[in-house]
Parts: sequence; structure tokens; C-alpha cells
Amino acid sequence: MLQAVTAGALTLSLAACSGGAGEPDQAAASGAEGTAPLLTLGAFVEPTSFAPAAAQEGNAFPYYQAVYDTLIKRAPDGSLEPFLATEWEYDESRTRLTLTLRNDVTFSDGAPFDAEAAKANIEHFVSAGGPQANQAALIESAEVVDATTLAINLSEPDPSLEFSLASALGLMASPDALGSEAIAGQPVGSGPYLLDDSIVGSQYTFVRNDDYWGEQLPYDSVQFMVLTDETARVNALRSGQIDAAVFNSPTTAAELESAGFEVQHAPLNWTGLVYFDRAGALNPALADSRVREAITVAIDKEGLLESTGAGLGEVTNQIFPEEALSHLDEYEGDERFTHDPQRARELLAEAGYADGLTLDMPISPVFPPAVYAGIEQDLADVGITMTRTEFGPGQFIPAILGGKHEVTYMTLAMFNDWTTIQQYVAEDAPWNALGSTDPELSQLIDTFQNASSDEERTQIGQQLNQWLIDNNWFGVFSTAQSTYATDDTVDVELQAQQAVPSIYNYSPAS
Repeated sequence: MLQAVTAGALTLSLAACSGGAGEPDQAAASGAEGTAPLLTLGAFVEPTSFAPAAAQEGNAFPYYQAVYDTLIKRAPDGSLEPFLATEWEYDESRTRLTLTLRNDVTFSDGAPFDAEAAKANIEHFVSAGGPQANQAALIESAEVVDATTLAINLSEPDPSLEFSLASALGLMASPDALGSEAIAGQPVGSGPYLLDDSIVGSQYTFVRNDDYWGEQLPYDSVQFMVLTDETARVNALRSGQIDAAVFNSPTTAAELESAGFEVQHAPLNWTGLVYFDRAGALNPALADSRVREAITVAIDKEGLLESTGAGLGEVTNQIFPEEALSHLDEYEGDERFTHDPQRARELLAEAGYADGLTLDMPISPVFPPAVYAGIEQDLADVGITMTRTEFGPGQFIPAILGGKHEVTYMTLAMFNDWTTIQQYVAEDAPWNALGSTDPELSQLIDTFQNASSDEERTQIGQQLNQWLIDNNWFGVFSTAQSTYATDDTVDVELQAQQAVPSIYNYSPAS
């Protein structure tokens, strides 16, 4: 019996951020009836390429939402809704997903969207090997059943395929533009906007696609202003240059709230250390789980949360959110990971590093300097010397995902179970830059993937989570709340488990 999956059948989420800029009088003016001419958003990242296969998610994804539609759409509450695909269903083996597609959509170059176009996009994504290539790792083929029906055949079940089809894998571009050099700078999609102008490192302006097949969004244009410095985003919001932006510092949130701006919070992320070099290829010390544990317990996580996070979050030891099947309630109070410099020194001595070691830390301009200063001091207290590798705006993420760094401090999104595994844990996960693996872990991942019920997934997922914790795969500090601020011209609905709203979630204030 086929299991149908339609709108609202599955709740999932994605971390993302967006931004832009414009003149204050434009942002406040009225356009045609029911519309406003310009929405201006402040962003701290920009796309490296507009080719869908090169799409970065997280902070950059709203740029792609402006010009491309996905096969499936995520509603603000995280549920999945029809978009370019009106419905979809799996076969009993869950290795063949059949999608029914719209028949009234054209790309901005006039090419029709149909099953052939969708097939071309899926195949190009598979072959291109972009930053989210693991979303297509289990796809064997895309098959045209008829003009409005596409089947995706998998080598094994993929519990997050629908989620991926609402993410980078699902972005649809004109097949005539796929693989061209031009698409990197000039997207050709079927989305609600067209890229009008861009100044790399500064701003990106999108204008309304008058031929858009779907419901028109309320703004005639959207402009992203790239402001990597948080103070610059604060000043831009205060001066009216931008209407909304994401902020990392909780003290900034308090400042903006007291100044009368609308500030919304959501517990979406986890913060801590990603130990890329678990095999010790770059730093032999990190091959020893005791060293990784020593680093984690050397950090005053509660103090860091209070001093740099204003207490907006909860100390935790795991990367799975509370609502995940794999979450372990009993591990939240595990004293093994509390701040304990003496125990950290004992662990280092047991591992053969009583005289200390050196740890290189990539430094991002996005995070407050106090975060790195606190980590550096705590490590020094147990005999670990932290050296710094500084990166400029736009360089940090590509660098740390390039397989040349042993560890990094990061704030990362909390996903559903399988997406968490695919993003952070699997051997080919984007945030497993050095391909760390282990036979026991691989077996747990395989068993979870092929589980037939939530009860079985809960049992296996919790075993997998316990393995990650016990083997110090990550050095988790705390959960972190996202902060999103808007002026009084804009209403916005936050996106479930997403750091900033989707491009569809904004409207002029009533």
C-alpha cells in the first residue's frame, strides 16, 4: 500500500539567514495597492554562486528562495507543503518517491517547468558535487513518468528526502542554464523575484517577477545589504537603511528592544566545538577521545553562556534538539561535562599530554571576540595553547569546511534526527570535513536509516546519540536562541528551527 505524503504531513526545519539594504524613504513608501516597493534586509553572508547545485543553506538560503522555487515548500511552522510538486508518495520500500508536478510554471527565460526539467535539475545536482551534495547521496536516478510526474529512485531509504526537496536539492533552474558559467552570477529560475543588480560584498537587489506563477509576495523588490559586522547592522537598522536583520549578540537584542524595535527569539541552534580531526591527521592529540573530552570540560560553558549569550539558552551536551527522537533527557544533567579544570588536566595526563598541547582555532568575524577570549583563557588554564587563524568576511565557512582545520567553535542549527545525522555525523556530512567515521557509528546510522517505525528510530537514535556523547564527537556547550529584529514597517513570522525567516514570511506592518 502506498504511503501518501502531502501538505502538513511532516514537520521539518532548516537553519537559514537573510539580509539587504535600501533608502529609508523607499522602505516606508507604498507601492501598488496591497504592496510595498522595497523590503530591505541586513545579512552577514552572501552567496558564492547562484547555481542551485552550489547553493549554501543556512544564512545564504533566502537569496536562493528569491529567484528559485523548490519542489516542496516549508511552512513557517516547519511542515511540508506543495510547491512545484502538488503531491508526492513513496512506494512500500520507501526507495521510490513519485511527485506530481505543476503544469503552469515557466522559468524566467521562457523554458517550461515539467518533469524533464525537474529530472535535469536532480541529475545536475547529483553530478555537480556542491556543498550540499550529500542530500542526493542515495539518489540512483530521476525518471520521467510523464510530463507532470517525476519519480526519484533511491539505492536505500532516505528519511530526509522530502526535507531535501524543500532545501538545496529541490531548487529548480531552467535546464538551459544548468551548468553554464553565466548562472553563477545570473540565476534563471521560476521564483517570485529576478536578480536586478548585485555588488559582491555589498548588496543584492531583486525585483518582482511579474510573470510569477504563484501568489505574488507583498514587496515589489527585496534588497539584501551585506553587513558582516554586527554593529554595522545595528546602525543600519537604527538609521532606517534596513528593515530587519539577524543578530548574534544577546546584548544587541536587549539594546534594540529597549530602543523600540520588535525583537523575536527562538531556540534554534547549538553552540560548541566541532572536532573535525577525530583521527588525528592534523593534530595527533585529537585522535584520543580523552583529549577531546578534556577540551570540552575545560570550557566554562555556563560562564560563557552568561557572559557572551546573556543566558539566552541552556547548557547541553548533545546536538539533537529536545523534540528529536534521539534526544536523551538524562544526559542534560550529566556532570561529566561540567566545567572541571582539574579533571581536564587529569584526562590530558592520562592521554600522554601532561605538558599540554597546541590547538589551532579558526576565528570568524561573525562571533563576538569575547567568545574566543573565554575559550582561549579556559584552555590556557589546563595547559592548552590556543593559536588563532583569522578569516575575513565570507572566508570562514568555506575554509573550515575545506578539511584543513582540526577544530572550530561554531553555532549550528538543530535539525530533525536524520538531517542532523546527514549534516553533522555521516562520513560525507558537510560538517564532517575530514570524513570521521567508526564501524559502530556507521552501523547505527545504517540501522536508523532503515528503521520501519518511530519506536525503532527512537531506540536506535538514542543509542547513536549516546555513542556520539560518550566518544566526544562534539564539544557541545549550550543551545542558543536566534535573535531577529525588525522596525515598525514590517511584520514577519519566524521560521520553525530556522535562524531567520524565509523570504515568504514578510509583510508590511498593518
